[in-house]
Amino acid sequence: MNYRHAFHAGNFADVLKHALLARILRRLGVKDGAFRVVDTHAGIGRYDLAGDEAGRTGEWTGGVGRIVGADLPPVLADFLAPWLEVVAELNPEGGLRHYPGSPLIAARLKRRQDTLFANELHPEDAEHLQAALAGERRCRVMSLDGWMAVRSLLPPPERRGLLIVDPPFEQAGEFERLAETMVEAHRRFATGVQMVWYPLKDAGAVRRFHAAVAASGLTRILRVEQWVRRTGTAGPLAGAGLLLVNPPWQLDEEIAAALPALTALLANGEGAGERVDWLVGEEAPED
Repeated sequence: MNYRHAFHAGNFADVLKHALLARILRRLGVKDGAFRVVDTHAGIGRYDLAGDEAGRTGEWTGGVGRIVGADLPPVLADFLAPWLEVVAELNPEGGLRHYPGSPLIAARLKRRQDTLFANELHPEDAEHLQAALAGERRCRVMSLDGWMAVRSLLPPPERRGLLIVDPPFEQAGEFERLAETMVEAHRRFATGVQMVWYPLKDAGAVRRFHAAVAASGLTRILRVEQWVRRTGTAGPLAGAGLLLVNPPWQLDEEIAAALPALTALLANGEGAGERVDWLVGEEAPED
């Protein structure tokens, strides 16, 4: 996909991914005990929507640009509220110029006792990430290979938390690595929540990924997918999905209630739709 996130920041896929991230963090914060967030492919943290990269594609206009300032249905407004709070914090004069990536969302929504480990291998991007998180409490920037970060940073001492895996999908075999990483992460941190992102670009690769994860022995895997037009068509990315391992209680119901309205708002052609279901429930499927 040749996916450099600055070109795609704030697009439709970011809206769903970051809204879910914000809701998970809020739910983790309900209990008093500290939690840790580990973001394996963190990016630069803060994006300038008027910059060269975002301006060249304009993808944000079909994503966050359709949300901010819109008259949202109540169920969707409630669902998006934690994420939109962070977006508003970055744009104190109103309008929409700056967009928060996942590490900055985590930094703003975690509590004083919680910790963020944001990992970014690209040296220049890591410097930008360090600047974006400057002044944020209990935030550490790492520069490890994203796939190795799981072994280096898990398990956390807090025993509660969230792993975010959002790879660039620039190389062959990343779906296979993603499935392996989910198993390794669960082995090290079975009590944690996992949120992994993937593109709906190659239908066969996605089916094989789902089958591998379903056969891995992991349980409680919620699948959330959205496409803003019919997938498999030429042009920019049309759909994306997330697998959530150990999602907070009733999060599936919250997503299912709000997602149709979000898809209708972000639709960019015929065939837009969404899916919310359990890839694997409480019990792993038998061989």
